[in-house]
Amino acid sequence: MEKPVEDIQKQSVKLRKAVDSRDESAQANSYYSIGETFFNDGNFQKSEEYYTKAKNIYEKINDKPNIEKVSRKLAQSQEKQNKITPAISNYNRAARVGSSRSKSKAVNSNDVARLSTSSPEAKEEAILSNIQLNENEKDKGDLAASYSQMADVNIQQNNIPKAESNLNNAYEISKKEAPTQALEINKKLTDFYIENKKFDKAIEAKKTVLKEDFVKENSKKEVEQIQELADIYIKKNDPQEAIDLLKKSYGIALEKGHTLEAQKSVKKLDSLYNVSENTDASVKLYRDFLGKLPDLVSKDKSLVDEKILEDTEQRIAQLEKEKQLKDELIRKKNVFNYSLIFALIILIGLIIFIFRTLKKVQIKNKKIALQSLRREMNPHFIFNSLNSVNHFIATNNELEANQYLTRFSKLMRGVMENSTEDFIPFQQELDLLQNYLALEKTRFADKFDFEIDVDESLNTQSLKVPGMLVQPFLENAIWHGLRYRTNKGFLKLNFEKQEQFLKITIEDNGIGIEESKKQKTEHQKARKGRGMKNTLERIALLNDLYKQEIQCKITDKKDAQGVLVEVRYKAINNL
Repeated sequence: MEKPVEDIQKQSVKLRKAVDSRDESAQANSYYSIGETFFNDGNFQKSEEYYTKAKNIYEKINDKPNIEKVSRKLAQSQEKQNKITPAISNYNRAARVGSSRSKSKAVNSNDVARLSTSSPEAKEEAILSNIQLNENEKDKGDLAASYSQMADVNIQQNNIPKAESNLNNAYEISKKEAPTQALEINKKLTDFYIENKKFDKAIEAKKTVLKEDFVKENSKKEVEQIQELADIYIKKNDPQEAIDLLKKSYGIALEKGHTLEAQKSVKKLDSLYNVSENTDASVKLYRDFLGKLPDLVSKDKSLVDEKILEDTEQRIAQLEKEKQLKDELIRKKNVFNYSLIFALIILIGLIIFIFRTLKKVQIKNKKIALQSLRREMNPHFIFNSLNSVNHFIATNNELEANQYLTRFSKLMRGVMENSTEDFIPFQQELDLLQNYLALEKTRFADKFDFEIDVDESLNTQSLKVPGMLVQPFLENAIWHGLRYRTNKGFLKLNFEKQEQFLKITIEDNGIGIEESKKQKTEHQKARKGRGMKNTLERIALLNDLYKQEIQCKITDKKDAQGVLVEVRYKAINNL
């Protein structure tokens, strides 16, 4: 395991650099490499975990070549764990994203067909196609896997000679480049022989693998293969040969420092001694094992490697948590007072929990209050509008008064029709505001022009908005800002979509808030503007009842004359 641990440590360092530099492609590459290390080491559960992480990032940045590559490897990891449904899904994904004429697309499509059918003939056809496609490829891993899959079909068809031939082909191909896969295929071959009572062939196959350099050079694998050979002799009913082999595996494990493998050999030997009722040999074996255990553990690099690997994975997990935290902070960097909002939500949650029996009554009372505020807006608005009519009459402008009254009656009809609902269609609100501004334009013809700009991505028919919420801000802009200008001013109303929010901007080039305060008479200063107070109360109730998160900001412009009003709340289609 030493080499995999070293590789994973190197990749964890690269992953840290990629996260610090916010290089998502490099992050995905590191996850993929870690997945490859686990896959080649036969740890398919871990390889699936890291391939999944890599795939998620490749999907996010739409890196199609790497999506195809990692989807196939993820599918192979899942197939090794017998997770057939997700494996089919990922083979499908690899096929879909691949080039229409590429070999890889055909290979992935064949694997989908192979796993999706129960017909041996259909499986055989898909596998044969893959063998032909992979025959000339440099990486022979898929070719070896195809021969192994073909052997499974042969066994299902009870074609023993072909199954044996295909497993031998798979072994010969994989032993050169993929030792872990070769050992897996060898185990499959020996199990096949044992199932068919061909013990001598199983022994021969296992002895062959013990002669391979990749086994002789890896003492842990050598011990494991000797133990598997001993198991074959046990099934052949040759316990003495099995005992000799297990003693040999035990001796190698002690010498090389493989604690778990030594323990496994001791257990198997103890089981054989119990069968032959050789209690003395069993006791002697355990005494020997226990006496050598401290020295064995001190030499066991695998225990250190496992600890290093565990620590490395914990660092990767911590790194992912740090990345998530950074991403979250970046995502919220433009959201004001998020800690206060969180505290408020917690507080509201506690209040709701404590007083849940009063919840329905409270909601009903708030809805009544909201309805009362809406109704209060009507006479306030009517009073101001009638003042304008009075102005036209006082100046003997009968025609303008008649036109104004016509528009005013149309506006009143719209306001009254929508006065019973907390939310109205966006198009109706636009019509009301357009009509209102046209009326005020008639009243102050020489004081301002106006413009209404609506984001094209907004669905004016299905979107619901609070009725007449914007009108008081428009009224303030006209009556307290624009009408005091010496020359014609300009009022702009803008509706913009920002993700799931609707942002409303009201901008004028009137005299501004501070100048307006200076020009108020003592009588005006004594009066409190009911329209704006009413609006702010409505906003509070709408936030409380419908969680609209309505935010309102009114400021004097920094670099020019006038006032800027920004209103932002959640855009909703259905209530």
